[in-house]
Amino acid sequence: MPIAVGILGSTLLVLNRFLSAEPTPAQTRADALGLAMSAVLVLVGLLWQQVKPKPPTEVPLEGIPGFELAEPALPWRAEFELLSSGLLEHTPSGSILVWWDDLVLLRSGRLGILPPTLGTIAQRVLKTQRPVYLVDLRLFPGRAEFDYLPAGTQALVCQPLARGLLVVGSGTPRSFSPADLGWIDTLAKYLSTRLGRLPTGAGD
Repeated sequence: MPIAVGILGSTLLVLNRFLSAEPTPAQTRADALGLAMSAVLVLVGLLWQQVKPKPPTEVPLEGIPGFELAEPALPWRAEFELLSSGLLEHTPSGSILVWWDDLVLLRSGRLGILPPTLGTIAQRVLKTQRPVYLVDLRLFPGRAEFDYLPAGTQALVCQPLARGLLVVGSGTPRSFSPADLGWIDTLAKYLSTRLGRLPTGAGD
């Protein structure tokens, strides 16, 4: 917009100058001031283009799409289907994993190849009951502990449950907005409430 306004303004000033038979000194000063203002607008527009951040690049997640539910979670299949569809359809999520009492109850979306294991970051989330959002896995040395997510995962949210974790991966860095994080938190609380009736140590 500043570039377009600046070019239009300078063009009109030059055209007006050519159509004026004998420009007065006042008109000359006004034309010079108008041209200077137009030049500033064009410069501002060019600067805005240079500092405008590039949108993050999405990487397609590798792996076969699926929905895997462990046997102890079968009575709550409807709840897990709601969680899966709610995240995959309404957030940038591409891969979902649910831990409960050291058992993987759900894998959904794009499925990784390696067996899931609880690393240092996941253990800290379990202990503190505070979520962790890794906005760009390339910047975090601890990304190796999430190698059970599908290849191409660029960002993830590790959300605590009452007795477990919800891990959500995305193929785009910095992809989860505050609204997405709020939705993940809401679904995690709902799932925690529903799974509260699952016997302790169901996966033992």
